[in-house]
Amino acid sequence: MKIELDQFWSIADQLSPMHLGIDHTGRILSSGKTLNKMMSDTDFAQTNFFDLFQILRPRGLKTVDDLMKAEGVKLHIQMRGGAETRMKAVLAKLPNGYGAFLHLSFGISVVEAVRDYKLTAADFAVTDQTIEMLYLVEAKSAAMNASRQLNSRLQGAKIAAEEQAFTDTLTGLKNRRAMDHVLDRLISTGKEFSLMHLDLDLFKQVNDTLGHAAGDAVLQRVAAIMVDSIREGDTVARIGGDEFVFIFNGMLDRDRIKILADRLIRQIEEPISFGKEICRISASAGTTLSTCMMKPSAAVLLQQADHALYAAKGRGRAQHVFFGPGIEAEFSKPGVIADNEQKPKTA
Repeated sequence: MKIELDQFWSIADQLSPMHLGIDHTGRILSSGKTLNKMMSDTDFAQTNFFDLFQILRPRGLKTVDDLMKAEGVKLHIQMRGGAETRMKAVLAKLPNGYGAFLHLSFGISVVEAVRDYKLTAADFAVTDQTIEMLYLVEAKSAAMNASRQLNSRLQGAKIAAEEQAFTDTLTGLKNRRAMDHVLDRLISTGKEFSLMHLDLDLFKQVNDTLGHAAGDAVLQRVAAIMVDSIREGDTVARIGGDEFVFIFNGMLDRDRIKILADRLIRQIEEPISFGKEICRISASAGTTLSTCMMKPSAAVLLQQADHALYAAKGRGRAQHVFFGPGIEAEFSKPGVIADNEQKPKTA
């Protein structure tokens, strides 16, 4: 009979690589190749089933006799120690009281088991539906990974497109569209801010005498100065050829604004090299505060900063002026704006 049992266990290993054979005392007689791989540091020979496995359900199966009485019942078992892998099992008694055959499987924990024990298709019976599930899991994982990569690329493309739509291509500053968006957001949320309109003085002469390439170089240098002057959360936008708008989030201190504007003007007045040529420009600026109005309006605030800017030009350029009473009359006096500079449009 021993020869017959040995042949039986050999066949069982082919059909059920996750099987256990036990005698009437619970001693392990045979173990499938996959279990041997999973528990490579365990000597199954002469080891008792309950030393290696714990029965979770049905509850109360503590002895071999209890186990034998659960023939044909789905068992929930767990390996003791290590990864404590949970498995399903079903028991069939062998004839003539020679013991029992237990067929084991992973159930829904197969993915974790494959990962933990580095299992492959060769570790399962060729007809095991687990293989099909593994293929489905791998296909789903590959599809999900491809989907995540595609979504990431699409999100990156969307962000790049939005950034491009809000960016001035020459200077890298925000553009008018971005400025409008920031103003609308600040006004709608009720946040206080100051708005400065800055215009370059003598820029037209650079373009006329040295060409547009020189003008572009000047604008790029000026943009770099402006970026270095603002805080995180502030905005500077190029809204025209040589016109710029600053939005200082939460800054209403006139002294701080004046210091910042004066420093900007001084830095912009420093000579800018273009090849062998030297470009000299200056800047005038006008600022208004969002608190000047009970209900701030982007259009009105821009007009106020515009009026203050041209009042600064009328006072001799290269200076900064705050919007206030009488500014409209001051900027509109005849002769205060040079012939090559246009006055701002009134509403």
